[in-house]
Amino acid sequence: MRVQLDGNQIRSEADFHRHVAALLDFGPHYGHNLNALWDRLTTDVPRPVHFIWTAARASRSAMGRTAFNRIEDVLRASADRDAASGRIDRFTYELA
Repeated sequence: MRVQLDGNQIRSEADFHRHVAALLDFGPHYGHNLNALWDRLTTDVPRPVHFIWTAARASRSAMGRTAFNRIEDVLRASADRDAASGRIDRFTYELA
């Protein structure tokens, strides 16, 4: 599965969670925080999935470097976890 997030629509961490929850069908019980994102990405999202965050620079500028980096840390850790496990079908991401 290929999922594309339009960074021009992401101006805050709340925007990110709202959009990613819809794109990845997290359902009504998603916690809209980084711990919940980690849980969903590492246990609930069917593999393979390639997550593309377009206009990532626009998001970083709008939401602030700290919030953006915390989200990216979760994306990277999820991708690294799948890679380290030797999974063929994995979660991957890119910033475009």
